[in-house]
Amino acid sequence: MSETAHDGVCWVPSSKARQVRRGFDQAEALAVALASRLDLPAIGMLRRLRDPGPQALRGGAERRAAMRGAFAIVREAPERVLLVDDVLTTGATAGECARVLSANGAGTITLMTAVRAIPGRLPARYTRVDGARPGLWLPGELLPGSRCQPRAKRPT
Repeated sequence: MSETAHDGVCWVPSSKARQVRRGFDQAEALAVALASRLDLPAIGMLRRLRDPGPQALRGGAERRAAMRGAFAIVREAPERVLLVDDVLTTGATAGECARVLSANGAGTITLMTAVRAIPGRLPARYTRVDGARPGLWLPGELLPGSRCQPRAKRPT
């Protein structure tokens, strides 16, 4: 790849408890897959100092206050950073990460998220008939039953 708008890809680190519960850091998984596609280094630049707890019932101002000081730099940031997070709700978490990156060398920070959370109930078209909600899909994984992907040949 010749000219790129970024020098590296980093992610919003999840809390240790959430990583243990899930078995992986989903923002990191997304960042690594994206970095590979963009032919950029995936660099763990941030670490989470504390987990402010569930943000779901907090408003924007409360979320920003709760996230203040929650992240620290692990290594100096390059000039142009692509920051990856799994979900964007109010932007409080990403904003705090961007503040820390900016204070430690990043001049341009671009945010990419997998999901933009919207308030209210999930529209019916996004649930299956049995009421189950969609799960996490990571780049490179096949979606079961998808018509957009080649089907595996059955043994004869």
